[in-house]
Amino acid sequence: MLRALAQAAGAVDDCAEAVLWALPDEELLASLDAAHLAAQRLAAVQLALVRELDARGVAVAQGASSTAVWLRERLRLSGRSARQMVQLAATIDAAPPTVRDAVLHGTLTVEQGRVVAETVAALPVEAEPAVAEKATELLISWADRFDPTILSRLGERVLTHVAPDLADQAELAALDRAAERAEARRHVTLSEPKDGQVRLSGNLDTETASLLREAIDPLCAPTGEHDDRSAGQRRADALGEICRLALRSGHLPDNGGDRPQLVVTMSLDALVNGMGVGILETGARLTPGAVRRLACDSAVLPAVLGGNSQILDVGRQRRLFTGPLRRALVLRDGGCAFPGCDRPPRWCDGHHVRHWADGGATTLGNAVLLCGHHHRLLHRGDWTVRIAPDGRPEFLPPNWIDPLRTPRRNLYHRRC
Repeated sequence: MLRALAQAAGAVDDCAEAVLWALPDEELLASLDAAHLAAQRLAAVQLALVRELDARGVAVAQGASSTAVWLRERLRLSGRSARQMVQLAATIDAAPPTVRDAVLHGTLTVEQGRVVAETVAALPVEAEPAVAEKATELLISWADRFDPTILSRLGERVLTHVAPDLADQAELAALDRAAERAEARRHVTLSEPKDGQVRLSGNLDTETASLLREAIDPLCAPTGEHDDRSAGQRRADALGEICRLALRSGHLPDNGGDRPQLVVTMSLDALVNGMGVGILETGARLTPGAVRRLACDSAVLPAVLGGNSQILDVGRQRRLFTGPLRRALVLRDGGCAFPGCDRPPRWCDGHHVRHWADGGATTLGNAVLLCGHHHRLLHRGDWTVRIAPDGRPEFLPPNWIDPLRTPRRNLYHRRC
């Protein structure tokens, strides 16, 4: 084997010296296909070697705790890659001989071989050997047309082609097993705040994920042609909107006897002057701009401290725009008042035209409804809002959009 591998290495040396720019397109494409095939076949040989070494216990005999740890050190792999290599080698080795041969000869890529092997292994126990053989042959025949992801999806329904009488029962059993795994693996983790951000990770079962998608999708559509947020940023903003909606709903259970609310602590000077930071109950720190935005939210409890940290004011939840005042605001604006926005009232917060920290009154004449996106936009300071003589809000664009700063209004909510 060493002589054959040395010859393969020599062939690679010859390929590395080729003048690629001089190759015609047809030869370049054919060379890519040939290189991919050779790499896949060599990968299959490597997996066979790994499986044999693992079966012999060579790694443990040399003092390693496992074959994966040994491979990590010997081949300079990451721990994850080494574990995946050992697992993949075992999967291919346990596959039917036709699968192993197809991988070794390049008919299947290594990833396709894994998919076929796992699909056949997952067939119901009542399936006869002939059914497994037919399923294997069919999956291998599909491999020249479909990548591993699509091949895996097709594999979920392979019994409908080779054993229709078993398909429905097997599908139900597979769904039950998947649901059990999903329930056992479900989790959501929030990391400690670092560099102004918190990492959110986890696994959800299909049902919960569907609910989350249904809640997020209506909130993460672009707000217009000038919305430059990425899809991921829009989803993150939508998740924040969902939390605000839940906090405002009044249906969340009490937390230690209090209704759920976000408490932000900040000195009065820092809030008014736009200097310093706000502190959440978790210890996370916020910029003054973020605190001023949150202070407009009826689900946020601002705690303002004086110079000696004495409490000057602790706002009450929903203290800003609630009851008759919010209803009047909804009747006037109909939804987000920013020009062209179609967000309904339930997705909006009341915003002080003159901020409450600057002495602004909590009145209809000093209020405007804004969705989360336009609330943030307004707090950035490019746009300004004012209440016109007729009592309706109008927005002045920045100079770079309109040098004349012609006032604009939202006409969407008044179309009926």
